Amino acid sequence: MNAEIIAIGSELLTPFRQDTNSLYLTEKLNQLGVDVIFKTIVGDSRAHLTAAAHQALSRTDIVIFMGGLGPTEDDLTREAVADALGLGMHRDAELVASLERRFAARNMKMSPNNHKQADVITGAVVLPNANGTAPGQWISGKYEDREKIILLLPGPPHELKALFDQQCVERLRAKVPPLFIATRELKIAMMGESLCDARIAPIYKRYADVQTTILAGAGEIQLHLKTRSDSLEHAQQRVDDLVEKLEEELGDFVVSDNGDSLEQIVSYYLQMRNATVAVAESCTGGLLAERLTHISGSSRYFLGGAVVYSNQLKTAFADVPPAMIKRHGAVSREVAVALAEGIRKRCGTTFGIGITGVAGPTGGTAEKPVGLVFHALASEDGTEVVEKNFPGDRKRIRWFATQQALDMVRRKLK
Repeated sequence: MNAEIIAIGSELLTPFRQDTNSLYLTEKLNQLGVDVIFKTIVGDSRAHLTAAAHQALSRTDIVIFMGGLGPTEDDLTREAVADALGLGMHRDAELVASLERRFAARNMKMSPNNHKQADVITGAVVLPNANGTAPGQWISGKYEDREKIILLLPGPPHELKALFDQQCVERLRAKVPPLFIATRELKIAMMGESLCDARIAPIYKRYADVQTTILAGAGEIQLHLKTRSDSLEHAQQRVDDLVEKLEEELGDFVVSDNGDSLEQIVSYYLQMRNATVAVAESCTGGLLAERLTHISGSSRYFLGGAVVYSNQLKTAFADVPPAMIKRHGAVSREVAVALAEGIRKRCGTTFGIGITGVAGPTGGTAEKPVGLVFHALASEDGTEVVEKNFPGDRKRIRWFATQQALDMVRRKLK
């Protein structure tokens, strides 16, 4: 079976609010073996809501409406769904009494418009809402000669989640054919999306029953694999087989095959090797240190470092010779090496990382354009340097630079 989730509210069509409920519902539905194939956001318009309901009912088995069950004039979900189904509504006396008791228990006077929340679509099962005044509704029946399940859920996340868990999961489990979904997630570092896909497409195309989704970010490719089967063991075996072949093809570019982040993998390796690290950052402005310390327990391996934006602090904190900066420039291979070696010595760590570059949007030249970054990794074995020209804006270049630096540590320790 498949599903569509419809988030309702004009505020969700502004830059200031976003739908997060659908992420929660998608996870829950996947656990039941249901694929979410559409997500829709609709403003507070009865005509638009009715049209969205018609469309969803024509193409999916389960339709979940989130929000629009309040007492105000712009809460129109009940009316729109009733319109789409060609059904009437009635005001449930027991729900009215329950609302009145709820307000009385809080020494509050109930406004007459709250009675609207007791309107129930003909044939719907009322889903009690322990955390709010808007009950949900469950409708199960034929629509255009096909069986449909329709859920109306409140919008506030703490209400929706509790109501769905308590009132909907078991009802859905009884309706949904027993299918199992298995997933895996691979993360690949410092490889272009087109090159990655060119190498792996001949492999994943042989697995027609496994859905492969490729997501590209700054310095990272995510491969999301998903398949369904009437046996969890069979489903898991299929994605596991594909993962094994993809890892064989991509080799050291694969950071993790279980969704762990690059900084998490670096954390594992540093702790396994009983190693420590310090950083001297220029263009990344502390972003590398933030990513390293984002992991709980990072004090075991991250001793500290410095943000050395000015030339004076490159010298003061990482012992970069002023003559070197004057001769080669702050953005140079030589200065990156000096930063890494200087901070390693100052902090007494296994590794020292130095980053210097031009993050933009200003400051670039023909010889040293925006996006040019030097990364150095110092250890007792010597110092390695990677020079990159990263595309994008300032934020993207800075993230790329930290991704490259972390990947150097990963490869060194692996």
